[in-house]
Amino acid sequence: MPHADLVFTGGPVFTSNTVRSRASAVAVTGGRIVAVGSDDDVRELIGASTEVVDLTGRMLLPGFQDAHVHPVWGGLDLMRCDLSPLGTEPEYLARIGEYAAAHADDEWVLGGGWQMSAFPGGTPTAAALDRVVPDRPAFLPNRDGHGAWVNSAALRLAGIDRDTPDPADGRIERDASGEPTGTLHEGAMSLVNRHLPETSVETLTEALLLGQQYLHSFGVTAWQDAIVGSYGDAGDPGPAYLAAAASGKLTARVVGALWWDRTAGLEQIPSLVERRERYRGGRFAATSIKIMQDGVAENFTASMLEPYCDGHGHFTDNSGISFVPPERLNAAAPQLDALGFQLHFHAIGDRAVRECLDAVQHAIAANGRNDHRHHIAHIQVVHPEDVPRFRELGVVANMQSLWAALEPQMVDLTLPFLGSPRDAWQYPFGDLLRSGAVLAAGSDWSVSTPDPLAAIHVAVNRLAPPGHEEGDYDAFLPEQAIDLATSLTAYTAGSAFVNHLDDTGTIEVGKLADLVVLDRDPFAGPPSQIGATRVLQTFVEGERVYASPDA
Repeated sequence: MPHADLVFTGGPVFTSNTVRSRASAVAVTGGRIVAVGSDDDVRELIGASTEVVDLTGRMLLPGFQDAHVHPVWGGLDLMRCDLSPLGTEPEYLARIGEYAAAHADDEWVLGGGWQMSAFPGGTPTAAALDRVVPDRPAFLPNRDGHGAWVNSAALRLAGIDRDTPDPADGRIERDASGEPTGTLHEGAMSLVNRHLPETSVETLTEALLLGQQYLHSFGVTAWQDAIVGSYGDAGDPGPAYLAAAASGKLTARVVGALWWDRTAGLEQIPSLVERRERYRGGRFAATSIKIMQDGVAENFTASMLEPYCDGHGHFTDNSGISFVPPERLNAAAPQLDALGFQLHFHAIGDRAVRECLDAVQHAIAANGRNDHRHHIAHIQVVHPEDVPRFRELGVVANMQSLWAALEPQMVDLTLPFLGSPRDAWQYPFGDLLRSGAVLAAGSDWSVSTPDPLAAIHVAVNRLAPPGHEEGDYDAFLPEQAIDLATSLTAYTAGSAFVNHLDDTGTIEVGKLADLVVLDRDPFAGPPSQIGATRVLQTFVEGERVYASPDA
């Protein structure tokens, strides 16, 4: 038997396969796994040129796959005025002022990543931003990308004043007299970002490669880019993926989710088919369609079956926004499904979740069942009657489990306005698992950290991971916790299933050697320390794409 190129020995191997067999060694040849077993099983595969990685009790597992992420946006945030490490208005203003001074020749001040919980009502003001950027327009989306902080210069440039109507898919935050205050929600952001300078393909490619490097450092070897198209202030990342693939610099495997323009109808389908053919190269293929069905609960644009509360337990007249009218969604889903597209839905509210499930049901009624593996991301509020429909319809539950913990934004801006019983219907991962649904996982970075271990910590504990705590809170709906093995499997095999990357996601003979070495065995320690686990090395097809300094 020929010698292996790479051998791992001396540590627990989490295979992510259905039997979760125990192993302590893995051998790799030509980028594929050729042996899984004990140290004795691989000993004869070690030759003079074989690289041997001694795990010394640390865990080897399949590469993580992020089923919903925005790496180009994340890379741009790292290159621009990145507010994500900070948490208060004074810190934000200081960072913005420093960035503006250091980039005095830039036409705009761009960046983002602020938390809504840092501001009263989640809405920062232009007046505050004017103090540090008085001389040119500033556009700074928040960390979830569903709102933006702008200054007075940006409002003037866009012609936004008290007489400007709210767009159908968004809202201009206003004071008591009707004057815009400096926060734009959802579709109202487009009133300003349509004036932004175009981001070059070269800049987007640089951002992609920076984002890829960052994701590899967390053990992510593949992902689904949740918006490939023109949205927000970043530009279409599709050409950047093609450029990176053509240069050989795209080391990750990437599925692109083509953006469904919610202001248009079925007439856009031919262009999506054309872009699917054009956006294909190397390890990149845009075979999914991203449909953003609603907004977020914190700004009352998540689509709810019942109206939001006013914070005192009384219903208002606002039940959020369904960005795609259900009748249009029910017409589009069968056509897209018949054309072989995977449907990747964004749904936060319980009405949005139901509308997405209904759309898949219409597709099945029209076309029969298939293997497209449609999935709904975020699934924050799910009506109990809809939980079993995920399994019944074959829809994958795409979890962003980092969010399933109590923190200021949840406590101050969500719970009072959902009210009972909806506040207890949030992130029902345990119920979905018990119902037989397939679970996948992702981060939504740059909305939140791309660290899979941080998200897995929350899935298991329903508490914020170490280093992410923003207060002393109890576990959030602990009956919805899932076990460590299930959560790891969702972030590996589950997301590989969503991505149709069937030769990845598990450690089995014949699979591609996309692998991650952790700094410990998270099963051996207390659950409270899962989130402290770090990635030491990341491999794609047996090639090392990341090594920590202490690896």
